[in-house]
Amino acid sequence: MAEYFDISPALSLNTPAWPTDPPLVFEEYKSISQGGGSNVTKLTLGSHAGSHVDAPLHFFPGGTSVDKLSLDVLIGEVLVIEVADDKIDRSALEGALGDDLVRRLLFKTKNSTLWSNPEFVPDFVGLTADGAEYLVKSGIELVGIDYLSIEAAHGKGAPTHRILLENKIIILESLNMTNVVPGKYELICLPLKLENVDGAPARVVLRR
Repeated sequence: MAEYFDISPALSLNTPAWPTDPPLVFEEYKSISQGGGSNVTKLTLGSHAGSHVDAPLHFFPGGTSVDKLSLDVLIGEVLVIEVADDKIDRSALEGALGDDLVRRLLFKTKNSTLWSNPEFVPDFVGLTADGAEYLVKSGIELVGIDYLSIEAAHGKGAPTHRILLENKIIILESLNMTNVVPGKYELICLPLKLENVDGAPARVVLRR
């Protein structure tokens, strides 16, 4: 019998968010208690709220938008590796990947302990630029991490994002890997089909 791991944090007013992104707002739009025929909530959120996908359009005008991303990449076998270091660089990846042929890769780091804190924590583990270049050379098509950004908050110019997205590598961010052990799984990632948008919230599940 298959086992499922829901690695999308619940999207709520207590979910940590990137400081410069639009705040999440839940607004009662219609209410049965107020005489409406049904309950309807109005949502205000950014395209990178909660667990989400970054498409190339996020950093490259004219790049592929989230509605055009291939389901063949968003769904399929994925390798989860655990990185204990404070950064994910080429040397960390060489030791973890070895000669394994991988299309999709998720990082479990100490970031997953941060999900109990509703405040943004800037000192989190990220993928370095040389690590991103190594993933490009390794043929990775999708990479994900267990906090709000694939790269460290203190960097300038977003080189990791640019290297990955320029090479059409899909980025998954804000995953909660707390209950996931390293190994191979089936990834099921379904971002909202938002036409001509740079990214979208996604429900992300692992199955084994």
